[in-house]
Amino acid sequence: MKKVVLSVCILVGLFACNQKPEGYSFTGNLRGEVENGTKVFLKAMGDNGQPVDIDTTTVENGKFVFTGQADTPEMHYVFVDKLMGYTAVILENGEIELSAQKDSLGFADVKGTAQNDVFMDYMDKSKEITARAQSIQQDMQKADEATALALRDEMMELQEEYKNFEITYIKEHPNALIAALLIDRATSARAITAAEAQEMYDALSPEIKKTKVAATIVKKLEAQKQAEENEKSTAIGAKAPEFSAPNPEGKTVALNEVLGKVTLVDFWAAWCKPCRAENPNVVKVYEKYHDKGLNIVGVSLDKTEEAWKKAIADDGLAWHQVSNLAYFNDPIAKLYNVDAIPAAFLLDENGVIIAKNLRGPALEQKVAELLK
Repeated sequence: MKKVVLSVCILVGLFACNQKPEGYSFTGNLRGEVENGTKVFLKAMGDNGQPVDIDTTTVENGKFVFTGQADTPEMHYVFVDKLMGYTAVILENGEIELSAQKDSLGFADVKGTAQNDVFMDYMDKSKEITARAQSIQQDMQKADEATALALRDEMMELQEEYKNFEITYIKEHPNALIAALLIDRATSARAITAAEAQEMYDALSPEIKKTKVAATIVKKLEAQKQAEENEKSTAIGAKAPEFSAPNPEGKTVALNEVLGKVTLVDFWAAWCKPCRAENPNVVKVYEKYHDKGLNIVGVSLDKTEEAWKKAIADDGLAWHQVSNLAYFNDPIAKLYNVDAIPAAFLLDENGVIIAKNLRGPALEQKVAELLK
């Protein structure tokens, strides 16, 4: 009888161990004097990139507790009223414990669940490389020229080491939310190609692919793939993509209708100070070479018709102008993979791109060479 009871107990224990927790209990311990009743805010990143409140509790005798249920592991942030900084924590079902000095929330220790254990491991290893980078920067501030050059080379090597560290960490932790977060960051910074990011995303576990950041990665991957295709279509030697858009009078102007022996497609905006500073040089080149075959198509990324038209008049831009008044959402800007202005593409008589982003004397020199 004892053996039967013991066997049942073992089975019950095993079943309990294999069950996933149905919710989370997130307990925080703050060292230092924190007044009872101080509010603690649990926040998540909203769609607009700003933190939004998810839950609120209060500190009692240096402790606070959040409880709830998490369908998928997601990154959250803990803010304490009247205290500087915040703590990042991965909210997932289970027993989560946070321990921090009240004046150093950013250095909190978070443990108790698998995702947070991996996240803390990543942070510890990341801090080691960051500390080395800070040491090099300090040495550079007091180094002579020769030493500074050597230190810059060392810093570049360290940056490559950090990139490889993160890529390796992603590949070794497909079940970790931090892996998805690192893919998202690398994709945003274009630190890796779309193909590399896709391979890493495909390797993520089904649970991580259900998270919000995974959905964000999918959207960014689509955009990056399109951008990489656009880069190929706007490379030197490629035929410039065709486009058409309204001019200031509302008439549609198409690129293939206004090609000259040489054509400059100039992306600019009234609000862009570097663009406005370059406009006098473009005016000079146009006036000097238009009769010899130079045409220009200005593509404005302005938001309002009034600002666009006023800038054209103020700067004396006598060439073709078009705009969808859509800022960086302009379809022509996306077609040409333009995410910063000024940007310019110089085309030959067949519409083939022969140079990019020439300004000042370099622009005039190239135009003169082509129209001699």
